[in-house]
Amino acid sequence: QVQLVESGGGLVQAGGSLRLSCAASTSILSIAVMGWYRQAPGKQRELVAHLTSRGSSGYVDSVKGRFTISRDNTKNTLYLQMNTLKPEDTAVYYCNAVPWTIWSSWGQGTQVTVSS
Repeated sequence: QVQLVESGGGLVQAGGSLRLSCAASTSILSIAVMGWYRQAPGKQRELVAHLTSRGSSGYVDSVKGRFTISRDNTKNTLYLQMNTLKPEDTAVYYCNAVPWTIWSSWGQGTQVTVSS
């Protein structure tokens, strides 16, 4: 079973930046699409950014222009650069394959809290 370890979260003021990392215990080279998901309190988990192995990326409207997803296949690591953070970005952030059922497991996530 793959192990996913997210890191880089924290408490930041609105307008600030964070860079999240996600290390996978297995190769992500064969995974066509990797993504970052988030779950805010009382809400369903949502996919906010995805990146294909060919380099195409996509973002949910609420983060477009502020978040950038990238991957390093040699390190089996996924990144999410988050700029101009807003209080509504507060959530636990997870990485996974897209769809997540490819691995059917989740890491512990990393908490991002944006204060106003």
